[in-house]
Amino acid sequence: MIVIPAIDLKNGSCVRLSQGDFNRSVSYGDDPVAVAELWKQKGAERLHVVDLDGSLDGRPAHDKIIASIVSQTGLPVEVGGGIRTMGIVEAYLSSAVRWVILGTAAFRDPAFVREACRAFPGQIILGIDASGGQVAVNGWTQKTGETPEEMALRFAEDAPAAVIFTDISRDGMETGVNRDSTVELARKIPFPVIASGGVAGIEDIYRLLPLEKDGIIGVIAGRALYTGALALEDAIRITKRQERI
Repeated sequence: MIVIPAIDLKNGSCVRLSQGDFNRSVSYGDDPVAVAELWKQKGAERLHVVDLDGSLDGRPAHDKIIASIVSQTGLPVEVGGGIRTMGIVEAYLSSAVRWVILGTAAFRDPAFVREACRAFPGQIILGIDASGGQVAVNGWTQKTGETPEEMALRFAEDAPAAVIFTDISRDGMETGVNRDSTVELARKIPFPVIASGGVAGIEDIYRLLPLEKDGIIGVIAGRALYTGALALEDAIRITKRQERI
C-alpha cells in the first residue's frame, strides 16, 4: 500500500478544505513546489495534486505550478480538477503527469472518459467523491443522486487505472478514513481503490493495511500531514514493513 501526500491548489497556494467547503480553507504555504519537495524529502513516492479552482471553473487554473511540481520533484504525480476535455488530458500527460483524475466528467460525459481510457491505458483514474452515499461533482458543490458503486460500474469495461474514493464529510476533518464504505466499494468493482478523506493519524494506516487483499492499494493523506498528526516517514515505514497491531 502506498501513502500519497495531497497538495490542493487554490489561488496559487497549498491549502486544505474542510468537508469540501471552499469557504473553509486553511493555507499551508504559498509555494506549492516547495511543499512537494518537502514530501519528497520525507520519502513520498507519489503525489496527489488537485486544482481546486480548476474544479470550479471547468478548466485548469494551476497547470504551470503543476508542471513545476512534476519537473522539479521527478515523482509520479496524479492530477485532478478541471479536466473536462481530451485536449487537457493530453496536455497534462505530455507534460509528464503520470495520471489524470476524471470526476465531474465521469458523470457528465461518460463517452469522454471511455475515450480517454482507451487512448491512455493505465493513466486515467476515476475520482469518485461522495457525501451521504451520493456522488458529488463540480468541486463537490452538486450531488448527483448516483451511488459510488453505480458511478464506478459505468466504466467496468474501460479499465481505468484506479478509483480514488473520497468521503467528503470526512475530508480535511481528521476524523478517520471511512473504512467500511471504502472496502465495500473496493469489493464490488473490478479495479483498484485509493482511499481518501479523513486520515487522522497512524491508526488509519494500520486499519487500511489488511484491506489490500480487497483491492485498496493506497491512501491519500492531507491535513494530518500538514498539522503533524501523521508523520509521513512513519506511515511509509509501516507500509514497507507490513507491520500489524
